[in-house]
Amino acid sequence: MDHSATFSAALVATVLDAAPDAVLVIDDDGRIVFANQQVTALLGYAREELLGLGIEALVPDRFRPRHAAHRERYAASGQRRPMGSGLDLCARRKDGSEVPVEVSLSPISDGPRALVAAALRDVTDRRRAQQELDSARQSAERANLAKSRFLATASHDLRQPLQTLSLLTGSLRRLVTDADLTAVLARQDQAIQAMTRLLNALLDISKLESGAVKPELSDFTVQALFEELRSEFASLAAAKGLELAVEPCADAIHSDQALVGQVLRNLVSNAIKYTAQGCVRLRCLHEQAFVHLEVLDTGVGIAASQLPYICDEFFQVDVPSNVARDGYGLGLSIVQRITRLLDISLDVESELGRGSRFTLTVPVGQQRPAPTARGAGRAGDSPRATATLPHVLLVEDDEAVRGATRLLLQVAGYRVSVAASLAEAVALLRVHDDVELLVSDYHLGADETGLQAIAAARAILRPRLGAVLVTGDTSSAVREIECDQHTRIASKPINADEFLGLPDGLRRLPAS
Repeated sequence: MDHSATFSAALVATVLDAAPDAVLVIDDDGRIVFANQQVTALLGYAREELLGLGIEALVPDRFRPRHAAHRERYAASGQRRPMGSGLDLCARRKDGSEVPVEVSLSPISDGPRALVAAALRDVTDRRRAQQELDSARQSAERANLAKSRFLATASHDLRQPLQTLSLLTGSLRRLVTDADLTAVLARQDQAIQAMTRLLNALLDISKLESGAVKPELSDFTVQALFEELRSEFASLAAAKGLELAVEPCADAIHSDQALVGQVLRNLVSNAIKYTAQGCVRLRCLHEQAFVHLEVLDTGVGIAASQLPYICDEFFQVDVPSNVARDGYGLGLSIVQRITRLLDISLDVESELGRGSRFTLTVPVGQQRPAPTARGAGRAGDSPRATATLPHVLLVEDDEAVRGATRLLLQVAGYRVSVAASLAEAVALLRVHDDVELLVSDYHLGADETGLQAIAAARAILRPRLGAVLVTGDTSSAVREIECDQHTRIASKPINADEFLGLPDGLRRLPAS
């Protein structure tokens, strides 16, 4: 049986009329020789009006001068393709209005005649949806920017009164000798530290949720990070009678060093909190493409039924009544958000009553970075010196924090001059050449910073003047400040003992 068939022109026209798109056929002179029924619905012309009409009549006036040249180039190429790919195309209706369209061109032949079939699709709804999507995206970006600004302001403004309370409590502890009052101040200091931890956790979560935290990826050594953790948590573990075992690790990894450090700090802190006896271990295991950073403990463990919920906000593992419960159940929620941001995995294995293992899997670094002295400029504990305490210039624009800081330094034995701005600081430096230490807030108002105060003081007095930069700003800009060994950075709120340890450490450095 011969399955070939010759279709009549009427059948072809019927099929084209049934097509969902408007279809035009144009001859090599650019005149319309066929139009289906959808063209009338789309452009408002009767088919009889279109036959013999030049195709440029359907092109908006602004595009018409170039259209004939485009049409001739297409006729020479003779390839099937979309018209104006990547452009917003419009067709001109009979009434002069325009409709957004998508156009597909196909060469066809009618015996010796070379023709072009053009299928026009109305994309009004698609264009409107895209515009609404673009508008929604822009609104979301503006909202995120506003939220980021709010968080930066809230971070600073909420930390200021906590800093004031912490320093005033530290001053009172040094002035009070009554045992009952000392106990009250100790409780007050614990409450301030609890508020500080909650504030830090809530701000961390808000910044991660808003997109304000942007990873800054680099290669860095695991060992340097492990040593920071050993230094930070050794005394806390020892106070509970625990061993903090930090195994050597020669690997380099590729990620955001500050954020990976924040994850490990949360994990080590939790491990110590939920371990009553035994040890907390920090180690790394190496694969070809990844390094596994593990925090293991011999603590209370986590029941299998609770493992799916440990990263929920305010969830805390059920622990025996004789184990202290502190914190707010936000640490692992922050950890989960950071690991998602960094696109790294966190795995948990735990057995009730025997302990837990948290494993962070991070891409291996391509090269071992050279060691930097950046960490030398960070805050550290130092025993108090017995020599005569020096003259300190305090630069702080917040009156309450300035008063509390001045009082604490004076109670500790320092001679203190105060300035509320960069101009006041410069004026004092020019008449007090015996200033040996500068303590400055980072944000001083009027777009001035403590870095400018430090630079000015060193230009007037000496290049290696000791300086302490105190800030409530936790943005990446502050994290990236490079410090020499004569500069310390401390984040608000800082307790009185830690704060007084900063100038003590600086005084023991060579002055020249």
